Amino acid sequence: MSERSTPRVVVVDDDEATLRLVATIASASGFGEPLLARTGREGLRLAEQADIVILDHQLPDGTGLDFLPALQSCESRPSIVLITAHGNESVAAQALRLGAEDYLIKDPSLPALLPQVLERLRRNRALREALAAAERDLVHAERLAAIGQLNVTLHHTINNPLMAASAETELLLAAGETLSEPQRESLQAIKTALLQIRDILLRVGNLRHDRTAQYLEGVSMIDLSRRTMPQPVLRGDAVLYMQDEDTARVLSLLLKHAGFTVTRAKNRQELEISAARFGMALVVLAGSPGGPGADPLGGFRPGELKTYTLVALVAGDGAPAREAGADHIISLPFDPGTFTQDLLAVMKG
Repeated sequence: MSERSTPRVVVVDDDEATLRLVATIASASGFGEPLLARTGREGLRLAEQADIVILDHQLPDGTGLDFLPALQSCESRPSIVLITAHGNESVAAQALRLGAEDYLIKDPSLPALLPQVLERLRRNRALREALAAAERDLVHAERLAAIGQLNVTLHHTINNPLMAASAETELLLAAGETLSEPQRESLQAIKTALLQIRDILLRVGNLRHDRTAQYLEGVSMIDLSRRTMPQPVLRGDAVLYMQDEDTARVLSLLLKHAGFTVTRAKNRQELEISAARFGMALVVLAGSPGGPGADPLGGFRPGELKTYTLVALVAGDGAPAREAGADHIISLPFDPGTFTQDLLAVMKG
C-alpha cells in the first residue's frame, strides 16, 4: 500500500445514506475514517490521497465512467470500485475495461460484499508493491555483482603498480642524508597519498552495498564511508516451488529478508530432492483446493521424518492440502505485510 500504515479510502457519491453506509463499512473493515466526496471533481482531488476509491456511477457532474480515466492517471494509482443503483452488464464491462478493479450494485448484498472486495483490493495492492520491491531487490543484486567484478578488476590492475610505487618510495626515503629536506617532504607526501589509495582499495574490496552519496548536483557516487553492514538473522534453508513467477519473486524476497537461504525448485523432482536435504527448514509450494482428479499438494508428499515446515498457498479451501500433510495454509491472494510474521509464528509453534 502507500507509506501510511492504514490504507486510505475515498468514497464518491452524492447520496448521503450511501456515503454513511460505505464509510461505516470501510471503518469497520479496518480502513480508517474514509474521505467523502459528493461530486466527481471533488473525488478527483481527494483521490491523490487514496489507496482505494469507491465511485458511484451516477454523479451530479458526470458518470463514474467519465471520471475513471482521470482517476487512473492519479499519481497514487488508486484501486477503483464502481457502484451503481442498477445492475447493468454493459456498464460493468466498460468499467473493467477502463481500469476499475470491481463492480458492485447498491442492493441488500452490498454490506456483505464490500468488506470482501476491500480486503481483496488491499491484499492485491500489497502484493503489487511487494513485487515492485522484489524487482528493486533484483536490480540491487545485479549492481552488487557488477561492484564485485569491478573490485576484482581494480585489485588486479592497480594493486601491483601501487605496491611497486610504495616500495620505490620507501627505498628513496631510506637514502638518508643524500636527500634534501624539500625532497624528503615530497617523498613523504607521495607515501601518504599511496597509503590513502591502498586504504580506498581495501574499502572497495569490502564493499557490500550500492548506496550512493551526492558528489555534485545531479551526480552521485558510491558511498565508501559505509564500512559495516547489519548481520542478517540466519533461519536456515527454504525451498520454493510454484509456477507463477510474480508470486515466486515476492515470496523469495520476503523469505530472504526474514533470514532464509532460498532456492527455487524447477520441478517436483527437484522439490523432493531439496526437501530431503539435511537441514531444510521450510518448504513452500502452490497447493490447490482439491476436487475431482486434483492433488492438493501437486503430487508432493512430505516424508514421515521431515524436519521442515510445509506451507501451501491455496486459492480456496485449504482443508485438502492440510489433510495431505501441509503444516500451514496461506490463502491467495496472500498478504505480504503479515506473511513473514505468520510464518515464523507457525515455525516456532
